[in-house]
Amino acid sequence: MSAHDTPIPMVARRSGPLKGEAQIPGDKSISHRALILGALSVGETHVTGLLEGQDVLDTASAMRAFGATVTQLGQGEWTVQGVGVGGFAEPSQVIDCGNSGTGVRLIMGAMATTPISATFTGDASLNKRPMARITDPLALFGARAVGRQGGRLPMTLVGADEPVPVRYTLPMPSAQVKSAVLLAGLNAPGETVVIEPEATRDHTERMLRGFGAEVTVEETAEGRVITLKGQPELVGQRVAVPRDPSSAAFPVCAALLVPGSEITVPGVSRNPTRDGLYVTLLEMGADIVFENPRVEGGEPVADLRVRFSPGLQGVETPPERAASMIDEFPVLSVVAALAGGTTVMRGVKELRVKESDRIDAMARGLEACGVRIEEDEDTLIVHGMASVPGGATVESRLDHRIAMAFLVLGLVSERAVTVDDGGPIATSFPLFEPLMAGLGAAISRANG
Repeated sequence: MSAHDTPIPMVARRSGPLKGEAQIPGDKSISHRALILGALSVGETHVTGLLEGQDVLDTASAMRAFGATVTQLGQGEWTVQGVGVGGFAEPSQVIDCGNSGTGVRLIMGAMATTPISATFTGDASLNKRPMARITDPLALFGARAVGRQGGRLPMTLVGADEPVPVRYTLPMPSAQVKSAVLLAGLNAPGETVVIEPEATRDHTERMLRGFGAEVTVEETAEGRVITLKGQPELVGQRVAVPRDPSSAAFPVCAALLVPGSEITVPGVSRNPTRDGLYVTLLEMGADIVFENPRVEGGEPVADLRVRFSPGLQGVETPPERAASMIDEFPVLSVVAALAGGTTVMRGVKELRVKESDRIDAMARGLEACGVRIEEDEDTLIVHGMASVPGGATVESRLDHRIAMAFLVLGLVSERAVTVDDGGPIATSFPLFEPLMAGLGAAISRANG
């Protein structure tokens, strides 16, 4: 079943060349952060290019519940009248974050140092995901959490009455955990320090500076040391959200694999902490050209020109690159299935605790489509082949990226690939179906 509705089976069949321009929606990570930091600011934040997928809409609803005024002006254009750092009101209702691990974890961080209580829940997928990785560091500030066994949602978080600053070393590479700690540090006195041994996406640090917080980043022997000066007055900003490189990955990879394809993808984020897939694809021999590099909304962006690349070869992705492409491994696995030789993805254990166990989901689905794989807790190995048999019905497991990855595979398989539920795609890429159809992809609803 899907995150918010009844299941939507979808099928992808061998496709003719993909042609045209792919107008990718706004970046999901930056959209969440723009709403949350806008709510924690004084004055108005004006956001353009906001992703209007269900995950982000759930975060907008949550910010309203905490007292901010969040208004949609037009497609992708929103305003947030903030309440200031420490100004969150206690919600009168349970906060439903749907499918969004980013949303719930960042919101918990943002409220953890305000003396209010809030109860959080989500869909069946989110309620299985571990929250102790967030609640443990938030407890250091003085917050208290009570949830289901194993630290699962539904969960009530009681904010700290007298928060204290924290120095915290991330035990795993997680931008969500880092961001939650930094957001909690906003309403704590003194300096909150986060140390990440492996760099993760840095949108929170960039945006905090943009809203007026004092944030420094130092590269040390311990890793990246991020220091936030607490209790700033954040001021509302204009935020132009760049296009999401994780969403762009699906039409890009499809164009690389479908014979005769050539597409352009304008305005995609080239943030180096999000760029691992594109680095890897180039190593594999992908014909991708980055044109018109520029900075928009404080983020580096470029236009992509992508052509069918018949000579792709398997590579090994190093563990230190995993954090910069953690959401793209499912679709990389599809590319690997049709590349020459073997692709080895190392350092990917974080995939086990995403919307689904993505290593297991990709492994079982690829096997069902006739691809040979190997896996362990932290590694996924895909043995490439000249042609993938396909013909399977694959479980999406309430995971939007699993669903989209296997629909890409269906475009180049000998037989159609069906995804049991494409409904979760709406959480991050609500225009996926019309966008891919506009390029010429043979993707449809199985019961439509």
